[in-house]
Amino acid sequence: MSNLDLECFKTTPYQPSAVSLALRHINPVLANQPPVQVTLGQREQLCVPVAKNNVIPPPNVLDYIRFVDLSCYRVTGPQISQNLSLRHLNPVLQNVPGFSVSLVVPEHLCVPVAKNGVVPAPDILRVISHIDLLCYAHRPNPVMNMPLTLTQLNPVLTGQIPNHTVQVTAARQLCVPVQKGGDEIPQDVFDIVRWVDLEKFDVSAPTTPTVSLNLRHLNPVLGNLPPEELRLTGAAQLAVPVSKNGAVPPS
Repeated sequence: MSNLDLECFKTTPYQPSAVSLALRHINPVLANQPPVQVTLGQREQLCVPVAKNNVIPPPNVLDYIRFVDLSCYRVTGPQISQNLSLRHLNPVLQNVPGFSVSLVVPEHLCVPVAKNGVVPAPDILRVISHIDLLCYAHRPNPVMNMPLTLTQLNPVLTGQIPNHTVQVTAARQLCVPVQKGGDEIPQDVFDIVRWVDLEKFDVSAPTTPTVSLNLRHLNPVLGNLPPEELRLTGAAQLAVPVSKNGAVPPS
């Protein structure tokens, strides 16, 4: 997952049904943390796959990454007691220093969706449909202060949002993999998605074209929720892959 970069756009507001979810941490570094109970709040972001500085993932990796679209909903939960040392995994950021954070409280739950009815092949869907990330605010919020050129990878957006350069600023949230109660994840898929840790950085971005989309939930636990309509209203953050406390996913 070292090539998984997501550009997170603000969306028009939407309040889903008040679904209550029991979440279990699945990354080895946080596996000792207690379960977290959340209720889906207002949708605030849609995070879509991008490449940085024209470094396109290898074809066999791109087949999966280009379909990782995550819809992010406001949640509340108890404070977590965890200090972490983070290190960048993406090749473009290998020279950017790592940093340490102290997690505070969960703010968003980001769950997999399909855009405009474009669903990947079954072998890809069985992996990406289980990528659920709980995003924690943290302190401090170090600034990267780096320009990056982003290229859309998902087929729905490649012709609608042109390449553009963002200025990456403060580290804001750490998004860690969780398993929703009732979600039965195949073991081979579990061994992949448990390593999806993304750090969200704020960005300063140019105005992008207004894009209207229809979303459908892909994870089985939320599969009965109705489709959602939205408009993207501007890029707000960039989520990039990181490792925690030196625990690097197997190659």
